[in-house]
Amino acid sequence: MSKTKIDRTPLSGAESVAQAMRQINPEVVAAYPITPQTGIMHAFTAFVNDGDVDTEMIRVESEHSAMSATLGASAAGVRAITATSSNGLALMHEIVYIAASTRLPIVMPVVNRALSGPINIHCDHSDTMAERDSGWVQIYCENNQEAYEMTLLAIRLAEHKDILLPVMVCQDGFITSHGVEGVKLYKDSIVKKFLGKYKPKHPLLDTKNPITIGPLDFYDYYFEHKRQQSEAIHNVRKVFPKLVKEFKKISGKDYGFIESYMMDDAKEAIVVMSSSAGTTKEVVDRLRKEGRKVGMVKIRMFRPFPISEIKEVLKGVDIVAVLDRVESFGAVGGPLFNEIRSSLYDYNNKPKIVNYVFGLGGRSYTPELGRQVFDEISKDKNSKDYEHNLVRYLVVRN
Repeated sequence: MSKTKIDRTPLSGAESVAQAMRQINPEVVAAYPITPQTGIMHAFTAFVNDGDVDTEMIRVESEHSAMSATLGASAAGVRAITATSSNGLALMHEIVYIAASTRLPIVMPVVNRALSGPINIHCDHSDTMAERDSGWVQIYCENNQEAYEMTLLAIRLAEHKDILLPVMVCQDGFITSHGVEGVKLYKDSIVKKFLGKYKPKHPLLDTKNPITIGPLDFYDYYFEHKRQQSEAIHNVRKVFPKLVKEFKKISGKDYGFIESYMMDDAKEAIVVMSSSAGTTKEVVDRLRKEGRKVGMVKIRMFRPFPISEIKEVLKGVDIVAVLDRVESFGAVGGPLFNEIRSSLYDYNNKPKIVNYVFGLGGRSYTPELGRQVFDEISKDKNSKDYEHNLVRYLVVRN
């Protein structure tokens, strides 16, 4: 199949995900409105009301119920989707773990928003990072196009026989979810062929093969089931590239677990996730014109974490600034920083690594701030006492 050429459609990040959901045409969607996720379900319910999809839309009384209804539908043997943000995801917490342990291929777009309190409706990654060990695959999107395409890929990934795990597809609240960009939407028929028909492995409603879901699981088997979950999420490492290769026939894109930008000869690098990657690319372009050997690494898939890719891409770099859009209270640095540092621990020629906590509660990350980070780590490159200032805060009052 050749690359499909079609015009771009102006869509917000939320609308882009809703379009993907329309093409997926899930049998069940359960949701409760919460800013800034509401735009996804607002757009999708219009498709439901207009008869563009066959979805049974369940309007529930809370996010806990939304995840519970989605879990029940998925267990019954149908494609089921929900979406949320911030405290809505926190309210789902109990069922988020159960969905993963039950090995249900649920897809959940998450529009990242700061967790309360204080109450804040703007972007940071505290909501999904709080669920990073729940057993869900986590994908973080830089822009609207990625949000659209990753939602489609997430369906195939979740449903793969070697995985059978739920997937979060994350985008930055307001920055991506409400920002309008040109998005290439692929033909419905092509997407339908790529997704295929869902064939559940152990549907609850298969009366010829009765099963029990959610029974008591004591010390005799609980440990083994957790080990199976771990093996399943590590299987993403071999399955995702195969799906991307197949999807490339449609999109022309070669998505990886990470994306490197100007890293071939870089001596200083920023590692970042989501929309901030776009800003950082602009900074890299400007500094490259000044003759500075700088680069950027974007983490697209946070769970499972791309350890081998990180080791390879940061080989030969002198110093790395890891940007975390979340505070990890009581820890030495944020979650992304600690993952990067752990990945490089056994590497003999590892670069110096510093952490910047930034953008909490939606505080802007501008090209000027990106330049500031590069300027600071450039000075630290030859410093022996840089670790005395290992964790830094980008633009925060004392």
